[in-house]
Amino acid sequence: MASAAATPPVPKPSTSHRLNINVGVLGHIDSGKTALARALSTVGSTAAFDRAPQSRARGITLDLGFSCLCTELPPHLGTEPGELQLTLVDCPGHASLIRTIIGGAQIIDLMMLVIDVTKGMQTQSAECLVIGQIACQKMIVVLNKIDLIPESKRQAAVEKMSKKMQKTLESTRFHGCPIVATAAKPGGPEAPETVTPIGVSELIEVLKSEAYLPTRDPSGSFLMAVDHCFSIKGQGTVMTGTILSGCVSNGDNVEIPALKVTKKVKSMQMFHTPVNYAMQGDRVGICVTQFDPKLLERGLICTPESLQTIHAAIISLKKIPYFRGTLQTKAKFHITVGHETVMGRVMFFSPAPNDFTKEPLENDFDFGKEYLYQEEYLSKDSKSSEENKENDCTEERQLPKQQWALLEFEKPVTCPKLCLVIGSKLDTDIHANTCRLAFHGVLLQGMEDKNYAETCLPKLKVYKLKHKEGQVERLCDDYSVIGRSLFKKETNIQIFVGLKVKLSTGEEGLIEGGFGQSGKFKIRIPAPNQLFPKTLQGASPETGQDKTEVEDGVRPETKALLTATSKKKPKAGKGDTGKEDESSKVDSVQLVHITLLFKRYVFDAQKKMIQS
Repeated sequence: MASAAATPPVPKPSTSHRLNINVGVLGHIDSGKTALARALSTVGSTAAFDRAPQSRARGITLDLGFSCLCTELPPHLGTEPGELQLTLVDCPGHASLIRTIIGGAQIIDLMMLVIDVTKGMQTQSAECLVIGQIACQKMIVVLNKIDLIPESKRQAAVEKMSKKMQKTLESTRFHGCPIVATAAKPGGPEAPETVTPIGVSELIEVLKSEAYLPTRDPSGSFLMAVDHCFSIKGQGTVMTGTILSGCVSNGDNVEIPALKVTKKVKSMQMFHTPVNYAMQGDRVGICVTQFDPKLLERGLICTPESLQTIHAAIISLKKIPYFRGTLQTKAKFHITVGHETVMGRVMFFSPAPNDFTKEPLENDFDFGKEYLYQEEYLSKDSKSSEENKENDCTEERQLPKQQWALLEFEKPVTCPKLCLVIGSKLDTDIHANTCRLAFHGVLLQGMEDKNYAETCLPKLKVYKLKHKEGQVERLCDDYSVIGRSLFKKETNIQIFVGLKVKLSTGEEGLIEGGFGQSGKFKIRIPAPNQLFPKTLQGASPETGQDKTEVEDGVRPETKALLTATSKKKPKAGKGDTGKEDESSKVDSVQLVHITLLFKRYVFDAQKKMIQS
């Protein structure tokens, strides 16, 4: 997997160098992935070809399998002789093992999407394609099991399926990728091992032509995703996995952060070959002593104290377009962070409306800026939340170029900074023909303090826009009006005193206080420059207002409107219900409306109301 920061490519390999590229084998269950990996491989690891007893008993892949194909280095990767090692990562295809598939996809450079030619794209094929688009740069489609089609109809069937796949991939990053037809094991699982595969040599040539120099950076902290752990009598415990960043040598200390344990590297192997050194992208087995393998089935090992254990995180994210539902704030998702999946609650937020068109800030988060709370992730198919209706950008369906989410985990996770994050709805019925992957993103800020709600979240300036509407009931005097319908009867109006409101006739005023017991209130309408009075030169010491200033108050046309409206109100009498309804319709046209706008920071414990 490429590191988060851009790094220069490694030098072209020499005769003594072996270039390793990790190739993911993904697809729907029973598409023949493991048989294909076996047909391609020259060396199998201790975790290859469903060696686990449970896999053999059930006849399906239950965990990641690793093997490798060694071949000569193609000319486009180096003019000098060398060896190309393709590490094959056989991912399970069953829907319930999607967590394992996501983990496998994060360590691959090139992907093979295996399709049963007799069935075409299936539900898990589509999910694997989505994962590939998130985690991988290049892909090869393998139309497997062509031996199930009679030879006389085979070519036509393969061409038809190839066209279907090309159509499916048109709107993806893999548009125009190679498509190869194979039969990894003609005759099926019961066929003898001596049976000759069909199309595998052609597939190897395509793999060689699609191979590229992936970014490999030996600098930085060592980090490795461990997928298997077992003991060897007389040697110690072996942790096998793929190095995600940095490098490791014999004699180095490595930490198992989930257990807070540090061990020294005794020895290392790559596919049964002893090595002294391994770097980012390499598949390696690391042997340590005095460690119980049962304590670490899968996880991370790293340079001591280089990883963070976090309780919450801020991520930059994008919705996966194939996910049919909306992404709602406060909803729970299965969050895959690095190689761990936990439940987490989300809160979405965006830039402030004026910053919607600003270019995204890559791999960083600015706590100094203000952000707008969103009831849901904003996309073309999302509904405008009630609290954002006053936001012109939302009304016009203008979408921000970048959006974020606060993730709060149900249990802490250990992960590197800038790691991949995927949100899923894995509790969806696996038989439903729907994509369970909801969003993906990059972890920008982790919160390590268990009490992050008190120590970290108050620094996050996410605000809600509040919008209240009421009406002027009557004119009080030249400088004040009585309002109604802005607050409920039980509302403590005192906390709103001093806030600015605007009348639909143009005047701006300040809420002075409540009026009676029914939620009514009084608004004072001074001159515009006295809405927020300051003590000016020559001002009155009693009021802080300049003696020469003249208050504008309520406009004459507003007075006339309010006076006319009050005169039209009929005196209610017996049997006058119909007339009252009729006059109410007239009055509603001439009502003077009151608008109160303010913002409130989501993580402000005092819940202060802010007006610009």
